[in-house]
Amino acid sequence: MTEEREEERKQALELFKKAYEFQMSGALEEACDYYKKSLEFYPTAEAHTFLGWTYSFMGRYDEAIRECHKAIEIDPDFGNPYNDIGAYLIEKGRLDEAIPWLEKATQAVRYESYCFPHLNLGRIWEKKGDWYQAMEEYQKALKHNPDYALAAKALGRIRGMLN
Repeated sequence: MTEEREEERKQALELFKKAYEFQMSGALEEACDYYKKSLEFYPTAEAHTFLGWTYSFMGRYDEAIRECHKAIEIDPDFGNPYNDIGAYLIEKGRLDEAIPWLEKATQAVRYESYCFPHLNLGRIWEKKGDWYQAMEEYQKALKHNPDYALAAKALGRIRGMLN
């Protein structure tokens, strides 16, 4: 990487951090602006994914999905955008369409939170009334993160219904 390109990457990272701070404080429009500025300097899968995540907080799921597709173009090994597309499709009521995206997330090479797509798959199976499939996904989520309270609560709910 050239020295100039490295400087652009560093500038983009600083803008990304600022965007994330805005996002976490609830200043979503400002977060979007800073993620976009970051992407102008140095496009990354992370910045596109987090811009999409911010759009989702605003209920702008189609824009969020578009950003995730851009992230996948940059880095197809990055798992977050696959899970996020699945989650946004769940919010839009498109459960069957969400499944393959979530399954891709569970197979992603670069992903730190495999518990999330398993939880989301469990949510789908639960909504579809397939309790055993839902329970299996919640168990997988807990296998990846034993402290994942949402998965533990969901698993308890399903077990309670089956008893």
